[in-house]
Amino acid sequence: MKLTLGFSPCPNDTFIFDALVNHKIDTEGLSFDVHLEDVQTLNEWALQGKLDVSKISYGVYPKLLNNYTLLRSGGALGKGVGPLLITKQEVRNTKYEDLQEFVNTSSIAIPGINTTAHFLFSQAFPTAKQKQFMVFHEIEDAVLCGKVDAGVIIHENRFTYQQRGLTKLIDLGEYWEQTTGFPIPLGGIVAHQRVDTAVAQKVDALIRKSVEYAFANYPLVTEYVKQHSQEMSEEVMRQHIDLYVNNYSVDLGADGLKAVEQFIRIASA
Repeated sequence: MKLTLGFSPCPNDTFIFDALVNHKIDTEGLSFDVHLEDVQTLNEWALQGKLDVSKISYGVYPKLLNNYTLLRSGGALGKGVGPLLITKQEVRNTKYEDLQEFVNTSSIAIPGINTTAHFLFSQAFPTAKQKQFMVFHEIEDAVLCGKVDAGVIIHENRFTYQQRGLTKLIDLGEYWEQTTGFPIPLGGIVAHQRVDTAVAQKVDALIRKSVEYAFANYPLVTEYVKQHSQEMSEEVMRQHIDLYVNNYSVDLGADGLKAVEQFIRIASA
């Protein structure tokens, strides 16, 4: 049986899915038509029901509850992994209360309307009005060239913004953790309800085996990860993997599921 499968080309996702899609583990009769896309595209496709199995932002997950089932393996959830709000402007006081005025009068680049980054930004700054949505890897340059006053960065940009002379205003992940007490659900893996329950459970188990295989061979960075890494150094690839792939990626567990439930409650409200 062949299923359509979507995930991003970022090192954390290619690290997780490498063994599965390249048959380094026994896939038990399943094969995959793989689509590597940025997370906002995957979110839009999920809203359309395009793929059988897909990585999605938890920011869009409340809109998918009637059509998709959340799998326990393969996602990104944790502490200290959230998006950052950055700028090149000189902001002397970065206390949260004082940032409200700056944000309310500034243009802010956001990596996609249905992303978890947008959700977390909106929780911290609900009255921000000048939001511009763009692909995540364009945001640093947009801030540097003055196209926007500030931007919300995710993924590998967390490791490069300081080298480019940019300043962190607030860690939106820390804000979530401090206000809710839960780790941050960034992205999860979902299976469309047209996929038979037993097949979805098999996919979930295979993703877990794929993650475990990757961890067993780490710190090896495979050619599959490298070829999709957008010219990152191996050091940045490993930083990316170390930050976003953890025990929650193997299995959400009780704590992870509680964090997701809390996220849905807040998003629904």
